[in-house]
Amino acid sequence: MSSLVMSSPARLALVLIGLALTTHAVSAGGFERVRMPSYDGDLDAVLYRPQGPGPFPAVVALHGCGGLWRDNGKLSLRHSDWGERLAAEGFAVLMPDSYGSRKLGSQCGVKELTVRASRERVADAAAARTWLQARTDIRPDRIALLGWSGGGSTILAAIRKDRRPADKGPDFARGIAFYPGCRTQLESSSFEARLPLMILMGDLDDWTPAAPCSYLAKAAQDRGEAIDLVVYPGALHDFDHPRREVKERSDIAYSATGTGKATVGTNPAARDDAIARVKAFLKGP
Repeated sequence: MSSLVMSSPARLALVLIGLALTTHAVSAGGFERVRMPSYDGDLDAVLYRPQGPGPFPAVVALHGCGGLWRDNGKLSLRHSDWGERLAAEGFAVLMPDSYGSRKLGSQCGVKELTVRASRERVADAAAARTWLQARTDIRPDRIALLGWSGGGSTILAAIRKDRRPADKGPDFARGIAFYPGCRTQLESSSFEARLPLMILMGDLDDWTPAAPCSYLAKAAQDRGEAIDLVVYPGALHDFDHPRREVKERSDIAYSATGTGKATVGTNPAARDDAIARVKAFLKGP
């Protein structure tokens, strides 16, 4: 990660530039389109903001391999649903566009990624925290991480003790990972979580299976780390989506079966429980 770390003066300069760019944000569909600096240039992002002057607790929400946007140019339904829902609960929600900002489409079928969960996207998450902490309407000590699939994998990498931010600002407060790929961190001999973490999985997930996350969580708990794993019976990948028909996808680079195929779809009972758990976890001490 050393090649992605900026000096404090350089970081401050980029933050100030990003705040200037924000003045040109355009409100759309309950959110603002904003720009924020990251290590290799400006990132496009979506910002949901609660009513009132703040300061608000905040969430940096990280998209999965499909990105933030649908083919018709609209924000994907999962992201708009969670953004509106969390803003209604009093959280500002910032969603960096790690792919579209770099002129990349969906990365679900790409085997050789150039924007990786464990490096580039960790840097994007750190840049989002710094950008939020420079705002007067955000509580700098109450910024959480939330991510789905590849975004969830980013969170596992970002909360490692050996990835503690170098700057002097408050760290992320906690993390929530929906159906991340846990194998990379499980196979790392140095993984230790520095933040409270909640992982939400389906026991029928054949894209990012629950078993590696179960082993990861158990080992972390044995070390005294605050990792909570919730596994929903009968739930698949994307179980929290507002309305995703259960179907097989055959356009993915990696799956648990090795076939490049996985089944995805909404599970209403798991979704409702996850919504309640996320709200409670984010509002926790």
